[in-house]
Amino acid sequence: MGYVEELRALIGHKCIILPGSAVIVENKDGLILMQQRKYPYGKWSLPGGLMELSESTIETAKRELLEETGLIIGELKLLGVYSGKDYLCTAANGDEWYVVTTVYMTKEFQGAPSVNDGESIAFKWVDPNCIPDGTVKTHRYMIRDYLKSQK
Repeated sequence: MGYVEELRALIGHKCIILPGSAVIVENKDGLILMQQRKYPYGKWSLPGGLMELSESTIETAKRELLEETGLIIGELKLLGVYSGKDYLCTAANGDEWYVVTTVYMTKEFQGAPSVNDGESIAFKWVDPNCIPDGTVKTHRYMIRDYLKSQK
C-alpha cells in the first residue's frame, strides 16, 4: 500500500493536498509525449503522478515516467509549479484532493514508451500546438506554458 492509500485509510474522503510531478518529454521532431489514462477513462494527459514519502519532485518525475512509460529520462528542466482552485480533483469513490504539480521538461530519454503500469491505455507523440481533444484542462495550461517557454 502506498502513501496515499495509507492516508485515505485514516481520513476517508476528506479533501487533502497532494504533491505530484509531471514531465513534458520532447522527441527529436519537436513532438511531446501524451498519455491516455484509464482514470479518468480515455482522458489525455502528460505522464506523471503523485509523490511518495521521502521523494523529491525530481525523483517522483523520474519514477513515474519509468513506471508509466518505461522511459528512462535524463536531465530535467523546471517548467513551473501548478496549484490553486483549478487543481481540485475528485475520484469516482468521492475522494477529493488539490494537487500541487511540479512540471519538468526534458529532451533526454532512453527507450520507447510502452503501456505497462495498469494506469495507461496508450501513448502518442503529438505536436504541442495540436494536443488531443479530451486533454485534461490543467495539463492544457502546462502545455501552454511549455510553448511560451520555447519562444
